[in-house]
This record gives sequence, C-alpha cells and structure tokens, in this order.
Amino acid sequence: MTDSHNHSFKDWAVEQLEFYGGVALLTRDCIREGFKKPHYWGLLSEQIYQIGVKSFPLVLVTSATIGAVMSLQFGYGLEKFGGKPYVPRLVASTIFREIGPMFTSLMLAARVGAGMASEIGSMVVTQQVDAIRALGTSPIKKIVLPRIIACLIILPLLVAMANVIGNTGGWLIGVNELGLDPQFYYRRALMTANIKDYLAGFGKTFFFSLFISIPSCYYGLTVKNGTQEVGMATRKAVVTSSLMILIGDFFLGKVFWMLEKWL
Repeated sequence: MTDSHNHSFKDWAVEQLEFYGGVALLTRDCIREGFKKPHYWGLLSEQIYQIGVKSFPLVLVTSATIGAVMSLQFGYGLEKFGGKPYVPRLVASTIFREIGPMFTSLMLAARVGAGMASEIGSMVVTQQVDAIRALGTSPIKKIVLPRIIACLIILPLLVAMANVIGNTGGWLIGVNELGLDPQFYYRRALMTANIKDYLAGFGKTFFFSLFISIPSCYYGLTVKNGTQEVGMATRKAVVTSSLMILIGDFFLGKVFWMLEKWL
C-alpha cells in the first residue's frame, strides 16, 4: 500500500515538474518567436473572432445572471439590518474587483481552453504540426502565438463588457425586486466604481489570459498517442487553467491591495 502511494505521488510530482518545465520552455519559445518575422495577422484575426465574438453570448448571460443574483442576495441579507441602500456599492465593487474578471475567465477557460487543447491535439495526431515543421515554418508562430495574443487582447475587453452587463443586471433587480430608486442605484454604483477597483480587476485579466492560453496550448502540443489522448489533454487544460485562475486570483488580489497601499 505504501509503495503504491509513494509510486503514485512520485508520478504526480514528475508530471507537475514536466508541466511547469514544459510551460516555461513554451513561454520562452513564444517570446523568442514573437519578435521574428513573418507575423501571421490573418491567423490572429481569426482567433480573435473565434475566442472573442463567439464567447460574447456566454459572457453576456453569465455576467447578467451573476449581477442579478448578487443584488438579490445582498438585498435580502442586508434588509434585516436596514442596509438595502448599500447594495449598489457592494455589487459594483465586488463585480469590478473579483466577480467580473474571475467568472469571465473561468467561462473562457471552459470554452476556449478546451477548444485550444483539442484543436492543437488533433493537429498533432493528424501530423499537421509535423507538416508545418517540414515546410520550414514554426508551429509556435502559426499555432500557439495567434491564440495567446488573441487571448491577451480579448479577455480584458470581455471583462470590461462583463462589468457593465453585471452591474446592469444588479440594477434591474435592485429596482424591480428590492424597490430601490433607479437614479439612486445608478449614482451609488458610479460613486463606488472608482478607478482603483476597476484597475485591480482589469490588471488580473492579462495574467488570467496567459493562465488559459499557455497551458491549453502546452497540453495540445504534448498529445502523442492517438485521439484518446486528445480528450485527456482537453480535460487537463480546463482543470489546470481553472485552478490557476482561482489560485492566481487570491495572490493577484493580495498584490493589488499592497500596491494600492503603497501608491
């Protein structure tokens, strides 16, 4: 029993080291290749469409629902203490700082991370990646970089939209369910929405976009034996990206609080 436990822990530890080492090497290659010509703008614009435009309906529904639920829960919870007027401020600052960036990133990790890993994995299995190499072109430039850069461009934009939509959902519930005055809710939310809250949430999105795109591309490229591994790579990509977002959110939150105190 102990031997099997030790063996499984050893396997897990080796897998973790391989992952972090592989991600570090992939990041290094991306930085190196990023400055070299040619640049494939067509592939980048296609990825922006695939990642951004197609994810928007999902982000719209998620953020509106979260804003509405938060407004409802805060409203009913604070009603006992006569704290309903604080709902706009609580909803606005929570969405800007935490909920907007984190939930949008998790939705994107589920949709885009899975798509990247399965797409690249399928290309490896069908030897398209080998064909790109045989033609003297870098797979990093043609496959990986467009996806990473598209994520870096799109996620902050989606989060900015999610913040507005989430607060609109909160406003609708605050006015219709909690009986708050529309002008009062709007003014309090605007008063709360200071630039520090917004930038703290917005700054996280660049890290989250890397947490989604780099592990997903890595798992896709490491597929070796047939289509069964494509499914495993997809699952690992979604789980790893989601965990990195959740754990990273805590540490990034701490860093931004410390920066605010110093500035």
